[in-house]
Amino acid sequence: MGRVMSVAVGAVALLLLDGHRACPPRAEDASAVSSTGRPPVERLRVEVLQVLPHDPRASTQGLEMAEGRLYESTGGYGESTITAGPAGKAPTVRAELSPRLFGEGVTVLGPTLWQLTWSEGVAIERDSRTLAERRRVPYAGEGWGLCHQRRNNRLVMSDGSARLVFRDPVTFASTGTLTVTEYGDAVPQLNELECTGSDTVYANVYWTNRIVRIDTGTGTVTGSINAAGLLTPLERRKAGVLNGIAAIPGTDEFLLTGKLWPKMFRVRFVPDSGTRSSGDRL
Repeated sequence: MGRVMSVAVGAVALLLLDGHRACPPRAEDASAVSSTGRPPVERLRVEVLQVLPHDPRASTQGLEMAEGRLYESTGGYGESTITAGPAGKAPTVRAELSPRLFGEGVTVLGPTLWQLTWSEGVAIERDSRTLAERRRVPYAGEGWGLCHQRRNNRLVMSDGSARLVFRDPVTFASTGTLTVTEYGDAVPQLNELECTGSDTVYANVYWTNRIVRIDTGTGTVTGSINAAGLLTPLERRKAGVLNGIAAIPGTDEFLLTGKLWPKMFRVRFVPDSGTRSSGDRL
């Protein structure tokens, strides 16, 4: 999601969030919750394996690795782009969006790339090699995150709510919806998405350093990743929110970055022995 908000507005938004919905129960409460029949949420943290450079001017909205190239969609009216190239290096291919469009999530399906727009209700189909635009398809509501589930051959899209929308990868037509829950409560502010495995989707939770792992067969959160502390306090002052997650094919590793971040991180998600599972607020 790419709207530009002041720190003050962001702070107010955080105060308005329902803390119970935003965070899973504490570790000491897990046994009580699991006794109701709901499986406990696995608590994970980020293990940094490598630090890579990232364009600090890029307001990242979508990130994906495919066929050895890193695709990145950026937002901002008059500033939105889609780029592709080696991870951590200058992109080799770049396309700009119309000044009237605000770029959002992106996903790649072989020769095809889909890019969302925020509030314009338009999905852009592109050639994944050249990034040339092929056509535009309208959809209702806002567009935030997007990824492709290969086993089900369907797109998964977020709109900033607790709802995921499934879409046909050819027509972009909606084929169903799913509400994401954690211990029975809806999880709002789902943002940038990454599909892995057969039924797993990772989602950034807007305005937090938290990533949730979702089972799209049931809609339940199965894991909560604390991604706090990647940037230094000085870097944080100029940076925006965590908002970029790309699985590295053939590994259990991911690339993480955020809006206006000067760095990108190659990471692995490992068990967290700390006392918090939701990630620090931004």
